[in-house]
Amino acid sequence: QVQLVESGGGLVQAGGSLRLSCAGSGRTFSFSTYTMGWFRQAPGKEREFVAGMPWIDDSTYYTDSVKGRFTISRDNAKNTVYLQMNSLKPEDTAVYYCAVYWGGTRPSTSSSNYAYWGQGTQVTVSS
Repeated sequence: QVQLVESGGGLVQAGGSLRLSCAGSGRTFSFSTYTMGWFRQAPGKEREFVAGMPWIDDSTYYTDSVKGRFTISRDNAKNTVYLQMNSLKPEDTAVYYCAVYWGGTRPSTSSSNYAYWGQGTQVTVSS
């Protein structure tokens, strides 16, 4: 079984920054061999892909709306993936989730392809 725990959310003014963390654990879970993704879900909207990072190299993938503002990174020694969010906008307000992707190296943008999810952390950006 895999457990993912997100932290770092909160209330911030537009233009501010937050850093989200997601710590993975599990008796047979080898964090360093899985692609990780960040998703978000705003009220009344579907869950959307935000960023992803394969286990095999340092490549990163982002949805267009966050490119140049968000940075995904991972520390395999700490079983943790991060999402640095800068220049936040009110439209970034959502619950943010991290997830484990089973399907290979390049992260999928479809939430249905992710096997394990954290409980989510709320990010609220005020205007």
